[in-house]
Amino acid sequence: MSNRTPNRSDGCNGQNSAYNVHRFAARQGGHITRAQLYESGVAKRTVTDWIASGRLIRVYRGVYAVGHLQSDPINRGHAALLAGGDRCALAGACGLVLWGIWKRWPPRFEIVIAEDRRPSGLTVHHSKMLLAGDINEVQGLRVTSAARTLLDMAPRLSESQLTRAVNDLQFRDLLTNEQLQDVVERNSHHAGAPLLRPLIEIAQPEPTRSELEDAFLKLVYGHDLPVPQINVHICGYRVDAHYPAHRLIIELDGWKAHRKKFVSDRRQDLDILVRTGMPTVRIPYDDTKLAHNIPRTVARLQALFDARSPMASAAASD
Repeated sequence: MSNRTPNRSDGCNGQNSAYNVHRFAARQGGHITRAQLYESGVAKRTVTDWIASGRLIRVYRGVYAVGHLQSDPINRGHAALLAGGDRCALAGACGLVLWGIWKRWPPRFEIVIAEDRRPSGLTVHHSKMLLAGDINEVQGLRVTSAARTLLDMAPRLSESQLTRAVNDLQFRDLLTNEQLQDVVERNSHHAGAPLLRPLIEIAQPEPTRSELEDAFLKLVYGHDLPVPQINVHICGYRVDAHYPAHRLIIELDGWKAHRKKFVSDRRQDLDILVRTGMPTVRIPYDDTKLAHNIPRTVARLQALFDARSPMASAAASD
């Protein structure tokens, strides 16, 4: 009998080790860490041999793809999390993709980490204020919550992009105004906090559903016009802007939607008018989005609100 100490990757132990390696990799997007290799029963010499032969491919320091490099971003996200450790989450642009705001993954994955580590090959953000509640799981990956993602990304988004992202997440029930307010209050010195506060202050029970509605509210607040109720139901129809005190409905028409829904929109307007006595005013895309049209739009709206104000209606009835 040989006195040689058996290699743990030989024989039955080798089969068990290979099984354990693939078990780890299967739930980590095809990746494994060096520590997990040792935990699986693979000897250090064998790890070195597997790296040399291409059975293990280095992705980040101490993180390897098993058999081949992964092209799927979700699988690559697992590798980034393994490199960052247990106290990290995907963040920034990666967060916007996972929350369905952006479609394209960044070429360099971003993580936020609560400890003083900076794994190479990743864009790393550090945050001592990161709480367990700031991390969710989406598609099997740890990622900053929708509110925390918006806080981090706010300085990198235009005003219209940030507004749309907030309302889109609220519309899909992935974000509440209370969650957004909480993350801003806890991170009051963060560069994204002052950019989110105005959106928190003007938030309505129902979020906007389009850039056109965002532009209309910006026009309303920017010129001290009466603030409507957004996306409420009147006579079974969802209307863009309702002014109960003025007994008025405003609909915002994008050109493409206007062409497709021309007939049904007019039938809706007539039905609401007959049943409630409230007229519907339709404002086309150009009158709220193009700067040179906005002064005329504001003047006309102000005249309309003045004419239909409660005081004007009372005077007319005397």
